[in-house]
Amino acid sequence: MTAPAQPPATPDLLYSQDEEDLRSAVRALLADRADAPTVIAATESDTPYDPQLWASLAGGIGAAGLLVPEKLGGQGASHREAAVVLEELGRSVAPAPYLTSSVVATETLLALGAEDGPAAALLGELASGARTAVLAVPFATPPAGADAALTSRDGTVRGVADAAAADILLVPTAEGLYAVEASDPGVAVSPLVPLDLTRPLAAVTLTGTAGTLLADADTSATAVRRGLLAGAGLLASEQLGIAEWCLTETVRYTRERHQFNRPVGSFQSLKHRMAQLWLEVVSARAAARNAADALATHSPDAPLAVAVAQAYCSGVAVHAAEECVQLHGGIGMTWEHPAHLYLKRAKADSIAYGTAGSHRQAVAELAELPAP
Repeated sequence: MTAPAQPPATPDLLYSQDEEDLRSAVRALLADRADAPTVIAATESDTPYDPQLWASLAGGIGAAGLLVPEKLGGQGASHREAAVVLEELGRSVAPAPYLTSSVVATETLLALGAEDGPAAALLGELASGARTAVLAVPFATPPAGADAALTSRDGTVRGVADAAAADILLVPTAEGLYAVEASDPGVAVSPLVPLDLTRPLAAVTLTGTAGTLLADADTSATAVRRGLLAGAGLLASEQLGIAEWCLTETVRYTRERHQFNRPVGSFQSLKHRMAQLWLEVVSARAAARNAADALATHSPDAPLAVAVAQAYCSGVAVHAAEECVQLHGGIGMTWEHPAHLYLKRAKADSIAYGTAGSHRQAVAELAELPAP
């Protein structure tokens, strides 16, 4: 007799106490080391990010090793905890290579399944925050475009996020995945001028670099897809953080700003706009948490959950940032106010790891598949 099919597990969209404690620690650190004036000043400097902030976030709090098992030197946590860190990074738009190094590069290496050798050693270094790595593919590459992002050890890859500050480049080629030292004489990293100054982009040119082969072609192709999938899924949490900050700051400002002897937030037309935005943010939180939970539990529905989250959250972040700029009036258009940082980050994130349109297409394709 055939056993009855088990119903799918209900996703857990709530935050655990450990996740809230992690949030408090990250938020306190960012409030102290990455407030708005500090972030604006960083965008005007030649330093991609504050190394002391990264040391505190990655090593002090242990955020860099959340996805890495304890036996490899990490914290042995999950994508849910990493999503909380990205929510707070979205709230502060702090320049930090967390998404690219501690999520995408780390997840790619984890997918190789190595418990020893160069990949395992590199995971230990990334988990401690001692080194950072980036996947040498354009920042706009969607999970479904992993095969098209293959490069060679003798060519140029444009639009690689955080490459200017990375110690290691993970280069996917037709032969397999290579780890290349950024200091290799055959590596040239040329900074580009990005829309979002808090997440630098660069063109990476490789000229006959040797590198260390980490995996063969088939294994590395699967690993790169998994890394990009995790990046797209947890990017939704960063977009959620952006939207939440924009909504909270806009509500605060419209309560304090007066016109005609009354708070501007009391005008019905503005109430409706902020109420609509609140509904969108609540829905974005559900989508982002669902994606993080699906990744954490290795659900077979993870690709669909990620596609849904990105299809929705990217638009919410942009809308929230636009409303923040507009409802702040003249002050929202100034360089000194941080609203422009959130708008630029939201706009840049809306095409990172695939556009909303490409993810909607992925939803349509995945929804047609038979249930597992």
